Amino acid sequence: MKLGYAGLAAGPLYVGVSLIEAATRDGFDPTRHAWSQLANGDLGWIHRANLILSGALTVLGALGLRARWVRIGIAVYGAGLIGAGLFTADPGRGFPVGTPETVEVSTHGILHFVCGGIGFVGLVAACFLVGGWFARTTGALFGVTFVALAATGGAAWALLAFTAAVILASGWLSILFWKEIRCAI
Repeated sequence: MKLGYAGLAAGPLYVGVSLIEAATRDGFDPTRHAWSQLANGDLGWIHRANLILSGALTVLGALGLRARWVRIGIAVYGAGLIGAGLFTADPGRGFPVGTPETVEVSTHGILHFVCGGIGFVGLVAACFLVGGWFARTTGALFGVTFVALAATGGAAWALLAFTAAVILASGWLSILFWKEIRCAI
């Protein structure tokens, strides 16, 4: 039960810190930049710490889940967040301020994308394993918007849709952990 509280905190922490960063970081534009790009620049450590801490809380929360395959899917998602925090997304499109529109793709950028992608597969799988309309819809929207983001090279509509899907998935995870906590009381 106590592990569920760690998972319950993960989504609101990640979304809350990311929204504050997006609103306060000079030059950040949510129609041009993914939240992952906040890991760059002088204040990039905040987003990297946010990813790592949110991922660790998600893994801890997953350890408290009763359903084995859901537990594994959520733990993979949390591990993906940790990896995405350890490997920084590439800057670009003018963020941080002064960065050219295009930059060469780095090993860190590739590993960030791979870690995130593996984690996202775990999340989508967990959504479908849990079942129910809200879980399946969340998983489908999250998966589709991630593919759209990658396929369009970060088109404004895809960035905004993916950001909304991240917020939705974080809410779904909070509900999942809350239900697990309530069942254990």
